[in-house]
Amino acid sequence: MAAPRGTGGTLNCEDFSMFQEVLKVMRTIDDRIVHALNTTVPTASFSDKVDATQTCKELYESLMEAHLSRDKAIKACITETSAVVGQLREERAKNSDNMSIIKQLRKEQTKLKLMQSELNVEEVVNDRSLKVFNERCRIHYTPPRIK
Repeated sequence: MAAPRGTGGTLNCEDFSMFQEVLKVMRTIDDRIVHALNTTVPTASFSDKVDATQTCKELYESLMEAHLSRDKAIKACITETSAVVGQLREERAKNSDNMSIIKQLRKEQTKLKLMQSELNVEEVVNDRSLKVFNERCRIHYTPPRIK
């Protein structure tokens, strides 16, 4: 179960609504974790028909790949937007009477705060997915310790 990548695997950092839409698509694996576990990890009565260890390992690796790619994408947009905010602050310092610069700066600062809040959302989504994963797969597969 590979993680969807959105439009070309990159987030649109310019438009926050598109940023959120692509993140939503990228979070599909987490949204469907319960279904994936129910359809791939056998109950005790069917445990001899499916290799639950391999299935859990593959699902875990897919989850980790999805979490990492979203984390990188969100942080890349935060970095990009922070640079824009810094540039607009410099322009405002040179020309403090220009209302269009001030408005643009406020807009970019708001977008930056919203993007930063997506890191908190990401943490909640990841924790929920790993909790569900551990509940169903702990007897079949133990993930490596994260350093």
